[in-house]
Amino acid sequence: MPQQDSTCLHSKCSATNSNNGKRGFAMSTGPNRILDEFAKLMTDAAGAAQGVRREVETAFKGQAERILNTMDVVQREEFEAAREMAAKAREENTRLAERIEALEAKLAELSGQAAPAAAAKPRAKK
Repeated sequence: MPQQDSTCLHSKCSATNSNNGKRGFAMSTGPNRILDEFAKLMTDAAGAAQGVRREVETAFKGQAERILNTMDVVQREEFEAAREMAAKAREENTRLAERIEALEAKLAELSGQAAPAAAAKPRAKK
């Protein structure tokens, strides 16, 4: 049977399994122990900070969403859809105004009158 060695990752001990099945523990001592404890503390603090950050983000998003819902603010998707509809309506309005102008000119030509001057045509609003 081959020899199996595994080391415990716990900062306070190192455990080794040997081929005889016995398990031994040795406490870290001196400066290494202090550094191990400090590293463990920093790792735990970083994990806790990330957890707190996620909680704060979730709470903030929820509160912001509640406030925006009470303010009757339109969502971006709805705004973009209304903006597209307005642009299409403006284009169609311009096209129809040109068509009416051409039809009025043709009607004036057929009736023998001069085409209405520019004073008769409405100005487009922007």
